[in-house]
Amino acid sequence: MRARIFTIVLITSIVTLLAGFLALNFMPSEKQIETQLTRQYDIHDAQFRRSMGVLLGPPIIEGNKVDVLLNGDQIFPAMLDAIRQAKTSITFETYIYWSGTIGHEFRDALAERARAGVKVHVMLDFVGSIKMDDDSLKTMRDAGVQVQRYHKPAWWKLARLNNRTHRKLLIVDGQIGFTGGVGIADQWRGNAQDEDHWRDTHFRVEGPVVGQMQAVFTDNWTKSTGTVLDGPDYFPPLQARGEIPAQMFSSSPTGGSASMHLMYLMAITAARKSILLSASYFVPDELAIKALVAAAKRGVDVRIITPGKDIDSDIVRVASRERWGPLLEAGIKIAEFQPTMYHVKALIVDDMMVSVGSTNFDNRSFSINDEANLNLLDPDFAKTQRDVFEDDWKRARPITLQAWRDRPMAEKLAGEVASLLGSQL
Repeated sequence: MRARIFTIVLITSIVTLLAGFLALNFMPSEKQIETQLTRQYDIHDAQFRRSMGVLLGPPIIEGNKVDVLLNGDQIFPAMLDAIRQAKTSITFETYIYWSGTIGHEFRDALAERARAGVKVHVMLDFVGSIKMDDDSLKTMRDAGVQVQRYHKPAWWKLARLNNRTHRKLLIVDGQIGFTGGVGIADQWRGNAQDEDHWRDTHFRVEGPVVGQMQAVFTDNWTKSTGTVLDGPDYFPPLQARGEIPAQMFSSSPTGGSASMHLMYLMAITAARKSILLSASYFVPDELAIKALVAAAKRGVDVRIITPGKDIDSDIVRVASRERWGPLLEAGIKIAEFQPTMYHVKALIVDDMMVSVGSTNFDNRSFSINDEANLNLLDPDFAKTQRDVFEDDWKRARPITLQAWRDRPMAEKLAGEVASLLGSQL
């Protein structure tokens, strides 16, 4: 009898703990945005820039140079070259870091610089780097690289297990920064030539905004390690390197989880002519759908590229397609990229504002993960990104409203089930 009672108490305790764990991880930590924004200004109005830099922050600063890197053939050589030339410090934060040839190249480059006396700090998301081999971690640590696994499971912080760092940041000597969508895995090699080589974009940055990029990295480093990275090795004087006004924008559940969501809603609401959205994971909530539909109804050309059949999460694809009805009915054009997995994350508004970085157009990025986007206000740079978008659009298959309505019943049912998990996608 006593054994039976003990078993019941034990099971009850385990169930209670699991329920508590789920509640802590899956319920929003802050009040979310509930009301559709009122349109008050255009992207080109000075008020939009003021609101971006004051309401959301940090300030938009002048004097930046940004180079566009398309796919692994351009991205990885540029990143590795910067690492190999580092003289004082390297700070590197990423979600995906898997075993493979490119992972080993980064491992060796980081380890070599650490042995040469460069201060090397690497922040890897625990879940995103779970496929990384232990030998690579040991090689880096033995060389003097300080490696931190973000939110590694531990009993005293189970409430944070669902919060991942999805940021992609590399800052070298506090003067050269990289951000975008790429992960450290062989899937990103090549030039998006087939289904084994993914399509993505990354950006090399110089100028005063690199200091903001470094600040985003050091924020998570301090929260994870208790150590503050400061001084000229990390924050040297930065001179103007170009003419692009830019802002490094970040969000996290511990420091304003709704801010990234708000930034996207503000940009969409301010659009007057065009919204071009590249979204590797596109699961819009009701506010985002309403904002996009309202833009289309006032005459804005809204086009969205999402992944096609080649996607690394089928549940995300069916949940995404389930929500396309109101968008297609409003005249919004949606197309699925065909050659390979589409991992680009970019927003271009009115050929003026561009937002690029780690953020997906879904609730996980808007409310749960740590994210970072580089926002730029420059018509010339926006034109280069429009050209990239148009090239991708040519390789994407448009989805008509009728084709969406005629999708198989099995897909419709799967979409309804997947939508129940929308807050976690």
